[in-house]
Amino acid sequence: MVGLSPNVGARMARHNSGMSIHRSQLLQAFDSLLQPERFKDYGPNGLQVEGKAEIRRVVSGVTASRALIEAAIAAQADAIFVHHGLFWRGQDGRVTGWMKQRLQLLLAHDINLFAYHLPLDAHAELGNNAQLGRVLGWAADARFGEQDLGFAAPVAFDNAQALADHVAKALGRPVTLVPPGDAAGDAAPPQRPVRRVAWCTGGAQGYFESAIAAGADAFITGEISEPQAHLAREMGVSFIAAGHHATERYGAPAVTAHVAGQWGLSHQFIEIDNPA
Repeated sequence: MVGLSPNVGARMARHNSGMSIHRSQLLQAFDSLLQPERFKDYGPNGLQVEGKAEIRRVVSGVTASRALIEAAIAAQADAIFVHHGLFWRGQDGRVTGWMKQRLQLLLAHDINLFAYHLPLDAHAELGNNAQLGRVLGWAADARFGEQDLGFAAPVAFDNAQALADHVAKALGRPVTLVPPGDAAGDAAPPQRPVRRVAWCTGGAQGYFESAIAAGADAFITGEISEPQAHLAREMGVSFIAAGHHATERYGAPAVTAHVAGQWGLSHQFIEIDNPA
């Protein structure tokens, strides 16, 4: 058996209850809420690893890392709910190394692993984008981009730097800001007001052009790639990269708390530190 690390660096929030639910009922509850059949995704949504049939305690987290699995074992969880599961399209299918270690821990402790990727991003109230909007104080009035994953809302900021400062304060971490430039694409001081913001959590830098087409003055996501800096300067729309993990840490606990509350289950969100 793979041993547990002495310190998994987890922060925990707990909701206790004494009820139980069958694994198939919990899967049905998650599927009914998130409707994974509506999405073309990069991996399987739903139950990725089968564990014990009766579930009383559920742990939620962002990624099915070894640290989260170890923390869930310590919490005596029967199931784990995450955004980033173990299996992705195009990955090597061999069960070796880190994959073996994670699966070995789950199977040895009979823990169910539920994972929902794009369906968790998209949910209108409990998903990653909706919950990031809640944290930032915005209520989306429009959707955009492929599969309507992006959210947009009216805001009132004097300039892009004021918006970036607001995001950094709300998330408790530095952000990367590329302000709009002049017509030649040269960087200019971010003095123009921001009246409409668009966002899509995680690695959604490819949604930037869709956000521009949707009328955004600024776009927020988790990561930035090389082309986005040029587009921000040339198109006059600010780009903010606020962290992949940092923007996607709100949906999983919101969904799990909702379902656990409906069925009287014990729920505990475990935060595994991640600088990304």
